[in-house]
Amino acid sequence: MQIRQGDVLGVLGPNGAGKTTLFKLVAGFLFPDSGAITATTAGWPRIGYKPERLLFPNHLKVQQYLEMMANLSNISGRSAQRAVAASLNQVNLSYAAEKRIKDCSKGMRQRLGMAQAIIGNPPLLLLDEPSNGLDPEGQSEICNQIKSLRDRGKTIVLASHQLHEVTQVCTHLIILNRGSIHYENRMVDALTMRPHTSIRVSKDLEPLRKLLSSLSPELDIGLQELTLNNEDIRLRRQVLRVLLSAGYDIVAVDQSRVTLAEIYSEAVQ
Repeated sequence: MQIRQGDVLGVLGPNGAGKTTLFKLVAGFLFPDSGAITATTAGWPRIGYKPERLLFPNHLKVQQYLEMMANLSNISGRSAQRAVAASLNQVNLSYAAEKRIKDCSKGMRQRLGMAQAIIGNPPLLLLDEPSNGLDPEGQSEICNQIKSLRDRGKTIVLASHQLHEVTQVCTHLIILNRGSIHYENRMVDALTMRPHTSIRVSKDLEPLRKLLSSLSPELDIGLQELTLNNEDIRLRRQVLRVLLSAGYDIVAVDQSRVTLAEIYSEAVQ
């Protein structure tokens, strides 16, 4: 796989698929048993990392903790103060700068994890389950923050179990299972795959099966529903004409494309 500059790469997969291990390999916490991880730029990029499990020193205040993180990132003095203020502002947590971490809600802790990741304005961000455990409002807020980072040109690798989050913010997609990539695509291409039209009727289609199959052998004909896939969608009018001429009532006509949930299900099976 390749992470291109400016991409927002969504990494999906069941528990144990290797998502967190991948993040730790890229971040340098683990070393590969085989193969290699290489930078396509002249030097290794600076990385901001938000782990899935957020373990904070609860006795510290939010600002104190971020100043410590800035110092660990070789940012000190007034530069550290400015970096902390900027990161708190970006995640809408400035109001809690003097709050002790032990008194922060789960949503505030997730935002603190985001603030920690963007300290010092690193070009590459690794975000492991950034909205894990949040209510819908909190998830939406995290999505908006990721979109804002994307719009500022950050390269982001995002692991999530929230399919709607991945759909909203990611430009590319990979699906892992058992340590291997089972699917890889651009998000826009993934969500325009396999268009299909479903036609539901009022009675059994068996008497018309032979006639309908003569239009295309690829028609998927069920009991009271038939589906036209890909190029067969152009036959929609002919199919409807055959059905109406035979006295069938059309209950519904639905046109849709493959969903991310369907892509995921197929990839991990």
